[in-house]
Amino acid sequence: MQEKIKELITEVESYTATTKEALETFRLKFLSKKGILTDLFAEMKNIQPDQRKAFGQLVNELKVKAEEKMSVFQSALEDASESAAGSGLDLTLPAEPLPLGSRHPISLTKNRILDIFKRIGFTVSDGPEIEDDWHNFSALNFPENHPARDMQDTFFIEQNEGSDSIALRTHTSSVQVRVMESSKPPIRILAPGRVYRNEAISARAHCFFHQVEGLYIDEGVSFADMKQSLLYFAEEMFGKGTEIRLRPSYFPFTEPSAEMDVTCSICKGKGCNVCKYTGWLEIMGCGMVDPNVLKNCNIDPEKYTGYAFGMGIERIAMLLYNVKDLRLFSENDVRFLSQFRGEN
Repeated sequence: MQEKIKELITEVESYTATTKEALETFRLKFLSKKGILTDLFAEMKNIQPDQRKAFGQLVNELKVKAEEKMSVFQSALEDASESAAGSGLDLTLPAEPLPLGSRHPISLTKNRILDIFKRIGFTVSDGPEIEDDWHNFSALNFPENHPARDMQDTFFIEQNEGSDSIALRTHTSSVQVRVMESSKPPIRILAPGRVYRNEAISARAHCFFHQVEGLYIDEGVSFADMKQSLLYFAEEMFGKGTEIRLRPSYFPFTEPSAEMDVTCSICKGKGCNVCKYTGWLEIMGCGMVDPNVLKNCNIDPEKYTGYAFGMGIERIAMLLYNVKDLRLFSENDVRFLSQFRGEN
Protein backbone atom coordinates (compact mmCIF):
# COMPACT_ATOMS: atom_id res chain seq x y z
CA MET A 1 0.00 0.00 0.00
CA GLN A 2 2.81 2.40 0.89
CA GLU A 3 4.44 1.77 -2.50
CA LYS A 4 1.17 2.68 -4.19
CA ILE A 5 1.00 5.95 -2.23
CA LYS A 6 4.58 6.79 -3.24
CA GLU A 7 3.62 6.26 -6.90
CA LEU A 8 0.66 8.62 -6.43
CA ILE A 9 2.99 11.24 -4.90
CA THR A 10 5.28 10.96 -7.93
CA GLU A 11 2.27 11.33 -10.23
CA VAL A 12 1.16 14.51 -8.42
CA GLU A 13 4.65 16.02 -8.53
CA SER A 14 4.94 15.52 -12.32
CA TYR A 15 1.40 16.65 -13.13
CA THR A 16 0.81 19.73 -15.34
CA ALA A 17 -2.46 21.36 -16.35
CA THR A 18 -3.08 23.74 -19.25
CA THR A 19 -6.87 24.12 -18.98
CA LYS A 20 -9.41 24.52 -16.21
CA GLU A 21 -11.07 21.30 -17.35
CA ALA A 22 -7.85 19.34 -16.84
CA LEU A 23 -7.36 20.88 -13.39
CA GLU A 24 -10.91 19.95 -12.39
CA THR A 25 -10.23 16.36 -13.44
CA PHE A 26 -7.17 16.40 -11.15
CA ARG A 27 -9.25 17.74 -8.22
CA LEU A 28 -11.92 15.10 -8.67
CA LYS A 29 -9.31 12.35 -8.76
CA PHE A 30 -7.41 13.35 -5.61
CA LEU A 31 -9.27 15.93 -3.48
CA SER A 32 -13.01 15.33 -3.89
CA LYS A 33 -15.18 13.43 -1.42
CA LYS A 34 -15.01 10.41 -3.71
CA GLY A 35 -11.35 10.89 -4.53
CA ILE A 36 -8.26 8.86 -3.77
CA LEU A 37 -7.40 10.72 -0.51
CA THR A 38 -10.83 10.07 1.00
CA ASP A 39 -10.41 6.37 0.27
CA LEU A 40 -6.92 6.35 1.78
CA PHE A 41 -8.03 8.04 5.02
CA ALA A 42 -10.87 5.52 5.28
CA GLU A 43 -8.33 2.73 4.86
CA MET A 44 -6.40 3.92 7.95
CA LYS A 45 -8.45 1.73 10.32
CA ASN A 46 -7.43 -1.39 8.42
CA ILE A 47 -3.71 -0.73 8.70
CA GLN A 48 -1.66 -2.60 11.32
CA PRO A 49 -1.03 -0.40 14.42
CA ASP A 50 2.72 -0.49 13.97
CA GLN A 51 2.39 0.75 10.36
CA ARG A 52 -0.25 3.43 10.88
CA LYS A 53 2.22 6.23 11.63
CA ALA A 54 4.23 5.71 8.42
CA PHE A 55 1.02 5.20 6.43
CA GLY A 56 -0.51 8.41 7.84
CA GLN A 57 2.61 10.43 7.07
CA LEU A 58 2.57 9.30 3.43
CA VAL A 59 -1.14 10.05 3.06
CA ASN A 60 -0.65 13.52 4.56
CA GLU A 61 2.31 14.14 2.23
CA LEU A 62 0.14 13.15 -0.74
CA LYS A 63 -2.64 15.49 0.45
CA VAL A 64 -0.28 18.45 0.93
CA LYS A 65 1.34 18.00 -2.48
CA ALA A 66 -2.04 17.62 -4.21
CA GLU A 67 -3.39 20.79 -2.57
CA GLU A 68 -0.22 22.72 -3.44
CA LYS A 69 -0.36 21.54 -7.05
CA MET A 70 -4.04 22.50 -7.22
CA SER A 71 -3.34 25.96 -5.82
CA VAL A 72 -0.38 26.66 -8.14
CA PHE A 73 -2.14 25.75 -11.35
CA GLN A 74 -5.40 27.40 -10.31
CA SER A 75 -3.56 30.70 -9.83
CA ALA A 76 -1.66 30.32 -13.12
CA LEU A 77 -4.80 29.67 -15.13
CA GLU A 78 -6.63 32.60 -13.52
CA ASP A 79 -3.71 34.93 -14.31
CA ALA A 80 -3.67 33.75 -17.94
CA SER A 81 -7.39 34.34 -18.25
CA GLU A 82 -7.12 37.85 -16.78
CA SER A 83 -4.22 38.67 -19.12
CA ALA A 84 -6.23 37.60 -22.17
CA ALA A 85 -9.25 39.56 -20.99
CA GLY A 86 -7.12 42.65 -20.40
CA SER A 87 -5.75 42.50 -23.96
CA GLY A 88 -9.22 42.98 -25.41
CA LEU A 89 -9.19 39.57 -27.10
CA ASP A 90 -12.25 37.38 -26.95
CA LEU A 91 -10.78 33.89 -26.95
CA THR A 92 -14.23 32.37 -27.38
CA LEU A 93 -14.53 33.76 -30.91
CA PRO A 94 -13.83 31.34 -33.78
CA ALA A 95 -10.50 31.75 -35.55
CA GLU A 96 -10.37 33.88 -38.68
CA PRO A 97 -10.68 31.50 -41.63
CA LEU A 98 -7.84 31.32 -44.12
CA PRO A 99 -8.96 31.93 -47.71
CA LEU A 100 -8.97 28.81 -49.85
CA GLY A 101 -6.56 28.66 -52.76
CA SER A 102 -7.42 27.53 -56.27
CA ARG A 103 -5.87 25.50 -59.04
CA HIS A 104 -3.94 27.47 -61.62
CA PRO A 105 -5.78 27.84 -64.97
CA ILE A 106 -2.79 26.25 -66.76
CA SER A 107 -3.05 23.19 -64.51
CA LEU A 108 -6.82 23.06 -65.01
CA THR A 109 -6.45 23.20 -68.78
CA LYS A 110 -3.59 20.68 -68.88
CA ASN A 111 -5.52 18.17 -66.77
CA ARG A 112 -8.57 18.58 -68.98
CA ILE A 113 -6.52 17.93 -72.15
CA LEU A 114 -4.85 14.86 -70.63
CA ASP A 115 -8.16 13.44 -69.41
CA ILE A 116 -9.67 13.66 -72.90
CA PHE A 117 -6.82 11.81 -74.60
CA LYS A 118 -6.54 9.24 -71.80
CA ARG A 119 -10.07 8.13 -72.70
CA ILE A 120 -8.80 6.95 -76.09
CA GLY A 121 -5.76 5.10 -74.81
CA PHE A 122 -3.00 7.70 -74.44
CA THR A 123 -0.62 7.58 -71.47
CA VAL A 124 1.54 10.39 -70.04
CA SER A 125 5.35 10.53 -70.38
CA ASP A 126 7.84 13.04 -69.00
CA GLY A 127 11.39 14.17 -69.79
CA PRO A 128 14.06 16.73 -68.79
CA GLU A 129 13.69 20.45 -69.49
CA ILE A 130 17.43 20.75 -70.26
CA GLU A 131 18.11 18.79 -73.45
CA ASP A 132 20.98 17.94 -75.78
CA ASP A 133 20.96 18.78 -79.46
CA TRP A 134 20.11 15.22 -80.52
CA HIS A 135 16.83 14.93 -78.66
CA ASN A 136 15.77 18.54 -79.21
CA PHE A 137 16.80 18.99 -82.85
CA SER A 138 18.79 16.37 -84.75
CA ALA A 139 16.62 13.30 -84.10
CA LEU A 140 13.59 15.37 -85.13
CA ASN A 141 14.99 16.03 -88.60
CA PHE A 142 16.00 19.69 -88.03
CA PRO A 143 18.68 20.62 -90.58
CA GLU A 144 21.90 22.16 -89.27
CA ASN A 145 21.02 25.60 -90.63
CA HIS A 146 17.46 25.64 -89.27
CA PRO A 147 16.53 28.99 -87.62
CA ALA A 148 15.50 27.20 -84.40
CA ARG A 149 19.18 26.39 -83.81
CA ASP A 150 20.06 30.10 -83.62
CA MET A 151 20.55 31.91 -80.33
CA GLN A 152 17.82 34.33 -81.42
CA ASP A 153 15.26 31.51 -81.08
CA THR A 154 16.66 29.17 -78.42
CA PHE A 155 18.14 29.54 -74.92
CA PHE A 156 21.45 27.68 -75.14
CA ILE A 157 23.33 26.61 -72.03
CA GLU A 158 26.29 25.39 -74.09
CA GLN A 159 26.37 26.10 -77.82
CA ASN A 160 29.08 24.01 -79.44
CA GLU A 161 29.91 22.98 -82.97
CA GLY A 162 28.02 19.98 -84.32
CA SER A 163 25.46 18.23 -82.14
CA ASP A 164 27.05 18.77 -78.71
CA SER A 165 24.96 21.79 -77.75
CA ILE A 166 22.87 21.87 -74.56
CA ALA A 167 19.73 24.03 -74.42
CA LEU A 168 16.45 24.57 -72.64
CA ARG A 169 14.03 22.43 -74.62
CA THR A 170 12.02 24.33 -77.22
CA HIS A 171 9.22 21.74 -77.37
CA THR A 172 8.20 18.52 -75.64
CA SER A 173 8.88 16.58 -78.84
CA SER A 174 12.16 15.66 -77.16
CA VAL A 175 10.12 13.46 -74.80
CA GLN A 176 8.70 11.67 -77.83
CA VAL A 177 12.23 10.92 -79.09
CA ARG A 178 13.22 9.45 -75.73
CA VAL A 179 10.13 7.24 -75.67
CA MET A 180 10.71 6.02 -79.24
CA GLU A 181 14.34 5.21 -78.40
CA SER A 182 13.42 3.18 -75.32
CA SER A 183 10.12 1.58 -76.41
CA LYS A 184 8.80 -0.54 -79.24
CA PRO A 185 5.53 0.19 -81.08
CA PRO A 186 2.67 0.42 -80.47
CA ILE A 187 3.36 3.77 -78.80
CA ARG A 188 0.56 6.10 -77.75
CA ILE A 189 1.79 8.84 -75.41
CA LEU A 190 1.21 12.43 -74.30
CA ALA A 191 4.14 14.70 -73.37
CA PRO A 192 3.07 17.69 -71.26
CA GLY A 193 5.56 20.20 -69.89
CA ARG A 194 7.17 23.62 -69.86
CA VAL A 195 9.21 24.78 -72.86
CA TYR A 196 11.40 27.81 -73.58
CA ARG A 197 11.91 30.02 -76.62
CA ASN A 198 13.83 33.26 -77.00
CA GLU A 199 10.87 35.50 -77.81
CA ALA A 200 9.86 39.00 -76.76
CA ILE A 201 7.24 38.91 -74.02
CA SER A 202 3.88 40.34 -75.08
CA ALA A 203 0.16 39.75 -74.72
CA ARG A 204 0.43 36.95 -77.31
CA ALA A 205 3.89 35.45 -76.62
CA HIS A 206 6.23 34.56 -73.76
CA CYS A 207 9.77 33.25 -73.32
CA PHE A 208 8.39 30.20 -71.52
CA PHE A 209 5.06 28.46 -71.93
CA HIS A 210 3.49 25.01 -71.65
CA GLN A 211 2.74 22.36 -74.25
CA VAL A 212 1.00 19.04 -74.58
CA GLU A 213 2.29 16.92 -77.46
CA GLY A 214 0.95 13.57 -78.55
CA LEU A 215 2.41 10.64 -80.49
CA TYR A 216 0.80 7.49 -81.85
CA ILE A 217 2.88 4.89 -83.72
CA ASP A 218 1.66 1.49 -84.86
CA GLU A 219 1.12 -0.53 -88.00
CA GLY A 220 -1.36 1.02 -90.41
CA VAL A 221 -1.80 4.40 -88.68
CA SER A 222 -3.17 6.91 -91.20
CA PHE A 223 -3.89 10.62 -91.57
CA ALA A 224 -7.58 9.76 -91.20
CA ASP A 225 -6.88 8.24 -87.76
CA MET A 226 -5.24 11.49 -86.70
CA LYS A 227 -8.10 13.61 -88.01
CA GLN A 228 -10.70 11.53 -86.18
CA SER A 229 -8.78 11.66 -82.89
CA LEU A 230 -8.33 15.43 -83.09
CA LEU A 231 -12.01 15.95 -83.97
CA TYR A 232 -12.92 13.93 -80.88
CA PHE A 233 -10.62 16.12 -78.79
CA ALA A 234 -12.09 19.36 -80.18
CA GLU A 235 -15.66 18.30 -79.44
CA GLU A 236 -14.80 17.16 -75.91
CA MET A 237 -12.82 20.32 -75.15
CA PHE A 238 -15.02 22.99 -76.77
CA GLY A 239 -18.40 21.26 -76.97
CA LYS A 240 -20.43 19.19 -79.39
CA GLY A 241 -20.82 20.73 -82.81
CA THR A 242 -17.26 22.12 -82.83
CA GLU A 243 -15.75 21.75 -86.28
CA ILE A 244 -12.10 21.48 -87.27
CA ARG A 245 -10.15 22.24 -90.42
CA LEU A 246 -6.62 21.20 -91.36
CA ARG A 247 -4.45 23.62 -93.36
CA PRO A 248 -1.24 22.46 -95.07
CA SER A 249 1.88 23.50 -93.16
CA TYR A 250 5.51 22.48 -92.59
CA PHE A 251 7.32 20.95 -89.62
CA PRO A 252 10.70 19.20 -89.91
CA PHE A 253 9.48 16.12 -88.02
CA THR A 254 6.14 15.49 -89.79
CA GLU A 255 5.22 14.93 -93.44
CA PRO A 256 2.56 15.79 -94.46
CA SER A 257 2.04 18.51 -91.85
CA ALA A 258 -0.96 20.64 -90.99
CA GLU A 259 -2.19 23.43 -88.74
CA MET A 260 -5.50 22.66 -87.08
CA ASP A 261 -8.20 25.29 -86.53
CA VAL A 262 -11.45 24.99 -84.60
CA THR A 263 -14.60 27.01 -84.95
CA CYS A 264 -14.41 30.04 -82.66
CA SER A 265 -15.90 29.14 -79.29
CA ILE A 266 -16.93 32.77 -78.68
CA CYS A 267 -18.89 33.55 -81.85
CA LYS A 268 -19.58 29.91 -82.80
CA GLY A 269 -18.03 30.43 -86.23
CA LYS A 270 -19.96 33.57 -87.13
CA GLY A 271 -16.95 35.90 -86.88
CA CYS A 272 -15.76 38.23 -84.11
CA ASN A 273 -12.70 40.29 -83.14
CA VAL A 274 -11.14 37.31 -81.32
CA CYS A 275 -11.05 35.15 -84.47
CA LYS A 276 -10.47 38.24 -86.66
CA TYR A 277 -13.89 37.65 -88.22
CA THR A 278 -12.82 34.39 -89.85
CA GLY A 279 -14.87 32.13 -87.57
CA TRP A 280 -11.75 29.96 -86.97
CA LEU A 281 -9.06 29.77 -84.30
CA GLU A 282 -5.72 27.99 -84.70
CA ILE A 283 -4.97 25.67 -81.75
CA MET A 284 -2.28 23.16 -82.78
CA GLY A 285 0.11 21.73 -85.34
CA CYS A 286 0.00 18.09 -86.41
CA GLY A 287 1.05 15.63 -89.09
CA MET A 288 2.33 12.16 -89.93
CA VAL A 289 5.69 11.32 -88.34
CA ASP A 290 8.47 11.77 -90.89
CA PRO A 291 10.14 8.43 -91.83
CA ASN A 292 13.55 9.97 -91.02
CA VAL A 293 12.46 10.53 -87.42
CA LEU A 294 11.42 6.87 -87.15
CA LYS A 295 14.79 5.79 -88.57
CA ASN A 296 16.67 8.02 -86.11
CA CYS A 297 14.86 6.27 -83.27
CA ASN A 298 15.47 2.75 -84.67
CA ILE A 299 11.84 2.19 -85.71
CA ASP A 300 11.26 0.59 -89.12
CA PRO A 301 9.36 3.15 -91.31
CA GLU A 302 8.49 0.37 -93.77
CA LYS A 303 6.49 -1.40 -91.05
CA TYR A 304 5.25 1.41 -88.82
CA THR A 305 3.59 4.77 -89.36
CA GLY A 306 2.35 7.32 -86.88
CA TYR A 307 1.03 10.78 -86.25
CA ALA A 308 2.05 13.55 -83.86
CA PHE A 309 0.41 16.74 -82.65
CA GLY A 310 1.28 19.58 -80.32
CA MET A 311 -0.61 22.45 -78.73
CA GLY A 312 0.17 25.32 -76.39
CA ILE A 313 -1.74 24.98 -73.11
CA GLU A 314 -1.88 28.76 -72.68
CA ARG A 315 -3.52 29.03 -76.09
CA ILE A 316 -6.26 26.58 -75.13
CA ALA A 317 -6.71 28.25 -71.72
CA MET A 318 -7.13 31.64 -73.38
CA LEU A 319 -9.93 30.24 -75.51
CA LEU A 320 -11.61 28.39 -72.64
CA TYR A 321 -11.57 31.31 -70.20
CA ASN A 322 -11.63 34.23 -72.68
CA VAL A 323 -8.27 35.60 -71.46
CA LYS A 324 -6.83 38.30 -73.69
CA ASP A 325 -3.29 38.60 -72.24
CA LEU A 326 -0.90 35.62 -72.03
CA ARG A 327 1.18 37.32 -69.33
CA LEU A 328 -1.61 36.98 -66.77
CA PHE A 329 -0.89 33.25 -66.47
CA SER A 330 2.61 33.85 -65.05
CA GLU A 331 2.22 37.07 -63.03
CA ASN A 332 0.70 35.40 -59.93
CA ASP A 333 -1.92 38.13 -59.49
CA VAL A 334 -4.27 36.78 -56.82
CA ARG A 335 -7.14 38.84 -58.23
CA PHE A 336 -6.82 36.97 -61.51
CA LEU A 337 -6.16 33.53 -60.05
CA SER A 338 -9.03 33.71 -57.53
CA GLN A 339 -11.50 33.66 -60.42
CA PHE A 340 -10.73 29.96 -60.90
CA ARG A 341 -11.64 28.96 -57.34
CA GLY A 342 -14.07 26.06 -57.50
CA GLU A 343 -12.86 24.90 -60.93
CA ASN A 344 -11.69 21.29 -61.16
